[in-house]
Amino acid sequence: MGVVSKASTLYDATLALVFPQACAVCGASVEERADGITCAVCWQKTRIFTEEDLICWKCGLPAPGIVPEAKRADVRCRRCDVEHFTAARACGAYEGALRASVLGLKREPHVATRLARLLFEVQQREPLCSATRIVPVPLHAARLRERGFNQAKMLGHALARLTGLPLDELSLARTVHTERHRAGMDARARRESVVDAFTVRRPRLVENERILLVDDVYTTGATVSSCARALKSAGAHEVFVLIVARPA
Repeated sequence: MGVVSKASTLYDATLALVFPQACAVCGASVEERADGITCAVCWQKTRIFTEEDLICWKCGLPAPGIVPEAKRADVRCRRCDVEHFTAARACGAYEGALRASVLGLKREPHVATRLARLLFEVQQREPLCSATRIVPVPLHAARLRERGFNQAKMLGHALARLTGLPLDELSLARTVHTERHRAGMDARARRESVVDAFTVRRPRLVENERILLVDDVYTTGATVSSCARALKSAGAHEVFVLIVARPA
């Protein structure tokens, strides 16, 4: 272990002793700053998607069965055929440490180092690795004033620092202030609530680009699909989606 790593470990241990933070999942002490608001054990218990997982190539939904490597790109759940994005990927399942991180990010504009690294790892895989520009899913101005920050923007900033890709916070805008998605809303209701809710204000910045659209959670895909539709209508070549977590 290097001098810097030893110093960081010692600092973490001291910080945990002086200012103990309870894990947002299990209540145990969080001993590593990089883990954010959840402990290392809960991170280990959370399902993180890997390149070995069989998924729908388009929306990233985990799929059952075994498929030869050469056929993985042909796997489709068919439920995402109507979506406007090229492909979507998530770091893992919406559970445990990832769920806590998503909920925490809605309250506090801080992306834990561990989460940022997970996003980077997923972005480095095919086909997201061909992206040329990062665009966070925007909030409506009224919602932004209410919350004070856009969590997707925070994720975009963290990812841009690691990838070196330009972060475009201005081109895509949400022009329709829709009702919050409630847990009881079905896919159709969610989709109808975001139809034409987004517009591209700077089409020259997205024209012929391979956009990496960043958000926190993929539920039905309605929001990111609506964003992708607006971006592609403005001339984007492809739109990939990277989210923290999705139902598995």
